[in-house]
Amino acid sequence: MNLKTRLSLAAAVAAVALLPFTPAVAADTYSVDAVHSEASFQIRHLVGKVRGHFADFKGTVQIDQAKPGASSVEFSIKAATIDTGVADRDKHLRSADFFDVEKFPEITFKSTKIAPAGKDRYDVTGTFSMHGVTKTITLPVSFLGFGKDPWGNDRAGFEVTTTLNRKDYGIVWNKTLDAGGVMLGEDVAVTITLETIKKKDKPGG
Repeated sequence: MNLKTRLSLAAAVAAVALLPFTPAVAADTYSVDAVHSEASFQIRHLVGKVRGHFADFKGTVQIDQAKPGASSVEFSIKAATIDTGVADRDKHLRSADFFDVEKFPEITFKSTKIAPAGKDRYDVTGTFSMHGVTKTITLPVSFLGFGKDPWGNDRAGFEVTTTLNRKDYGIVWNKTLDAGGVMLGEDVAVTITLETIKKKDKPGG
């Protein structure tokens, strides 16, 4: 074996040896911009509907654009920040009759699987916890697109629209009406719209 061949073989062996240490391209981290996002809900009340939202929430989305199925999301809501615009009603909703926020301060979701479900739509399966009950659920998520704000930050938008049965999570309070029926519905329509902002790489990173 001549010198040129030996040098080429050595270079090839060195390249193969270094492969396991080549860093993979990491997913981009996007944090929820709560100022431009919303976590809202509505529930039937008698013959109408009551609407409300949560004022304090946060979340992180790991976006792998090359492999969307490898992306992930974590999201949490401070239950005590429920706001329906009526102070006495909100106080009741924070009590043990409903969210029992002293005992169960957070509502959380952590994804375990993401599957495409059509153009810009994904089925996001994960662990959802509310009022001390944890279940595996699948949320329909619409991807609203990427964009750049006037300050040069990369942003991405998402929306979830789903329905939860509050009784599945032990929130069972109701009031029977004299004319029959009950005051509150069981199904809660939930809409979460998220504008997220990409975490900037550290200088030199």
